[in-house]
Amino acid sequence: MELGNPIAKGNTAKIYLYDNKIIKVFNDFLPELESVNEAKKQQYAYSCGLPVPEVFDVTRINGKQAIVMEYVAGQTLGDLLVKDKEHAEYYMDISVDMQLNVHRMMPNPEVIGQMYVKLSRQIESVHQLTQQQKSGLLKKLDSFTYESRLCHGDFHLYNVMKTDDNVVVIDWVDASAGDVRADVCRSYLLYSQVSRELAEMYLRLYCKKSGMGRDEVFQWAPVIAGARLSEHVATENSERLLKMINDSIS
Repeated sequence: MELGNPIAKGNTAKIYLYDNKIIKVFNDFLPELESVNEAKKQQYAYSCGLPVPEVFDVTRINGKQAIVMEYVAGQTLGDLLVKDKEHAEYYMDISVDMQLNVHRMMPNPEVIGQMYVKLSRQIESVHQLTQQQKSGLLKKLDSFTYESRLCHGDFHLYNVMKTDDNVVVIDWVDASAGDVRADVCRSYLLYSQVSRELAEMYLRLYCKKSGMGRDEVFQWAPVIAGARLSEHVATENSERLLKMINDSIS
């Protein structure tokens, strides 16, 4: 099948628009069931009534794993903000409202997996951490108590699309059942990588709307930083992540 040129590229896949559908074609290095697991999570979010692209098929295209899903015409809030920085808080406010809607959902861990299991596995896999550091992070992870809710796992402005009459959340591969404070901490960490001002705006809005305290979010920082190290993101500053970890468990 000739899909033409991708309309977007990520760390794990290329995105194509074909026959008025979105086709996500995964890179070869990913596990065999990557597309199946991601589709299952996205279908679950869709079944919860959240504004999520519908999944039509999980297949193989030209030998590669692929998901065929609904095409959503619109722009990401991140793209809109870049074009209109004076209204940054307006776009961030929209995204926070949507994240709160996600966090209100009671999840089924058997379908989307548990955040605790994922974070533990990620921390254990980080070669930059000593065994003592890993033990400290895992002990901290064990200490948290919370009511499990649906967490997106990678919630930021570029994973929220604005259409003419709706707001749609995309990219559900990291979704899990877990602590919303950890999900917020992850978002803050992603924003602070590029802009402290944007990160603070996000956290202020989320805390104001939810009644959550900043300290509740930041108690998760070393654990989320440790898990983030496992992703080997080229644009991420690993030194700042290690500092978060060392400041907490030293």
